[in-house]
Amino acid sequence: MTELRTDRLVLRRWRDSDLEPWAAMNADPDVREHLGDPLTREQSDASVAGFQADFDRRGYGWWAVEVRATGEFIGFAGLDEVEDGLPFTGVEIGWRLARSAWGRGYATEAARAVLAHGFEVLDLPEILAVTTATNVPSQAVMRRIGMTRDTADDFDDPAAPEGPLRPNVLFRIARDG
Repeated sequence: MTELRTDRLVLRRWRDSDLEPWAAMNADPDVREHLGDPLTREQSDASVAGFQADFDRRGYGWWAVEVRATGEFIGFAGLDEVEDGLPFTGVEIGWRLARSAWGRGYATEAARAVLAHGFEVLDLPEILAVTTATNVPSQAVMRRIGMTRDTADDFDDPAAPEGPLRPNVLFRIARDG
């Protein structure tokens, strides 16, 4: 599995030592605000097992993100296939960071490394990003990394319950864009 490095971050394979801080993130209602209910420890651990299996199967997925200077695990960033049932297909970029890592530019830095990998190594023609219509901070990261939104692509997530998690926005960036 490829490891990505930026000035301040390492995007790497998951370790057993990541499970506890990952579970704490997934239990944090602020971190989960735009994602749905907090996860149990078992659900959180299962997600990591799935991330590792996806990487092994297709060669890309969700990397664990750590701060280079300290080795501190702060979340994840990576690429995933768009879920079935959505009104579009492709490969989606995403990130999720611990609350303590917010506001430091880490999401943007990690996302830029992931975009470069997707275009330069995986030769993807386009990368998508999806979030709830109310997730203004993630939309700001999408804009900072050069993604654009066409409101005609906005959609209701069929898997989300009625309420603020249902309306979603779609951002795109082309390899040559």
